Amino acid sequence: MEETTTVQSQIDLLQAALDHVNQGFSVFDKDLRLVAWNRGLWEMLDFPQALAKRGTHLEEFLRVNAERGEYGPGDTSGKIQRRLDRARLFESHYFERVRPNGQIISVSGTPLPQGGFVTTYTDVTKDRKLQEKLERTVEERTRALRQSEDWLRLVTDNIPALIAYMAPGPIFRFANRRYAEWFGHSIASVANRPAAEVVGETLFREIAPHIEHAFRGNAVSYEYVRKRPDGETVSMRSTLIPDMTKDGRTLGVFVLSLDATEQKRSEATLMQSQRMDAVGKLTGGLAHDFNNLLTILMGNLLSLSRQEGPLQPEALKARVSPMMQATQRGADLTQRLLAFSRGRPVDPQVVPLATVLENVSALLQGSLPPPVQLVVDDCPPNVAARIDPTQMETALINLAFNARDAMPEGGELHISSEEVEIDERRAADLDVTPGKFACINVSDTGAGMDEDTKLRIFEPFFTTKTFGTGSGLGLSMVYGFMRQSGGAIEVLSTVGNGSRIRLFLPALPISDATTFNNANGSNELPLGDGELLLIVEDNADIAEVLAEQVRDLGYTALLAEGAEDARSLAAELPELRAVLSDIVMPGQMNGLALAREIRSSRADLGIALMTGYADWGNLETPEKEIDFPVLTKPLRPEKLAIVLKQIMSI
Repeated sequence: MEETTTVQSQIDLLQAALDHVNQGFSVFDKDLRLVAWNRGLWEMLDFPQALAKRGTHLEEFLRVNAERGEYGPGDTSGKIQRRLDRARLFESHYFERVRPNGQIISVSGTPLPQGGFVTTYTDVTKDRKLQEKLERTVEERTRALRQSEDWLRLVTDNIPALIAYMAPGPIFRFANRRYAEWFGHSIASVANRPAAEVVGETLFREIAPHIEHAFRGNAVSYEYVRKRPDGETVSMRSTLIPDMTKDGRTLGVFVLSLDATEQKRSEATLMQSQRMDAVGKLTGGLAHDFNNLLTILMGNLLSLSRQEGPLQPEALKARVSPMMQATQRGADLTQRLLAFSRGRPVDPQVVPLATVLENVSALLQGSLPPPVQLVVDDCPPNVAARIDPTQMETALINLAFNARDAMPEGGELHISSEEVEIDERRAADLDVTPGKFACINVSDTGAGMDEDTKLRIFEPFFTTKTFGTGSGLGLSMVYGFMRQSGGAIEVLSTVGNGSRIRLFLPALPISDATTFNNANGSNELPLGDGELLLIVEDNADIAEVLAEQVRDLGYTALLAEGAEDARSLAAELPELRAVLSDIVMPGQMNGLALAREIRSSRADLGIALMTGYADWGNLETPEKEIDFPVLTKPLRPEKLAIVLKQIMSI
């Protein structure tokens, strides 16, 4: 009896526990009769209390549900029978049923080993409504995102710029319509393709270092030139912005490219304007220099003309030597001024900075007012940079004249150079790549600049000069030139203590071979052995002087009366060894056309050209495509000797 009481107590305890579970619970035996249940079943499904007893058949529960529409309209008996047949299979099952009141019940049944099954009932109405709400939210947000992407695509496709996004690889993940069409693709064909395939192998090799630098977390700007399908050459300016996480990882790179063709043309026009403005400022100093040179020439010529009787060699040399130096100095000044003022775009080249500073010093000598003292330190001879030398000289001239204007009462203008090593921290400040740099310093002892002026001096059209005396474009052009050359510019100045402008250019080594020297290091000139040379020059006086120079170098000179005569002589004289022709001549044929015609019929003839012009007249052929040596008038004996020796050996 006591044992029975203990078992009953345990059963009651288990029932109480089951009644506190927030799920419905039922157990049916192999005959589909109710064995156990909990209170949650009746509370959840609203079954009549009369069914809450052991032995109630499953059919009675199913009938209650069917009659109150739990299974939907239709044949009630058939619905009940189908569910009984399925239950007698005693298989695991799970389904969710929506009751007429909107309640959603999940039913999960598990078969028992001896027949029958255990079933749990869970009210999932709240969960399903939450899920439904979440799905609607996801759908709405997806729709909004798609609409946002469509708007973004609409905006980026209509912005007059090339926009793209690159993932590591580099692989394009996005490109707007203009970017895709620029490289001959569709938007769809650009996505997920390697950058080299999209932009082409040739251009990719050029811009790959910039892309790598951007993926290392640096903002990069660069320019490149490309030909359109119609043959027009256009300039593009691109900026790469890294897409970085807070912990410093680079996820990708944003690309923004703009057509800079018109801007480059405008910059060229502005550069020419600045150059011509500098030429105007140089004119006074150059006139002073030329007057001094003419004084030397005229004085010595007058002395020679008054001389009665023969002159001793020493006395003749004393008169002729300064005249030769004066003419050479005049030729140098003329060539520098012509090169400085011509304004033609010049391909960047490796240039010794010592040569640039020497040229600038020569141009500035006599161009500064007496109270301003110019000091130009010697530049290390083995330091060079890849630059446009004419633009470099323009930049330094502009800085020099700015320094002059800052010292109206006089002072010192000091130009110096040095080679410096820039580490990563300093490079980040200057926005350059770490490494060796050539630094040119332009310092003055003028009034100096306040902080506001220093911040604005590179803005186009900003100037501290009185109206009409400055364009405000000089320093902006200097800044643009330095950035295009891969360098940087730094301003150090305080009010009352002068200014120092520092120009940083990536340094390159240069061999001694780039400096002109005779082969044996002596002053002896290579001479000819009587070879016949045809001279084509339309000015008779110049032709006679050239013939005399050629004879002094050991050659036999023959003068042509014009292009037609030169053509005939070249065809008729087998003993002729070479031709020296002026480029710009009157008539239909210029010297270059004549040289090419002669070369086509006499490949054995050496040919050299000469000119006194900076741009060689109106020749359509670019200078770099002329395949003949070109001498500049007046001809220097050492250069003439070397060129003649070269063409005679053809």
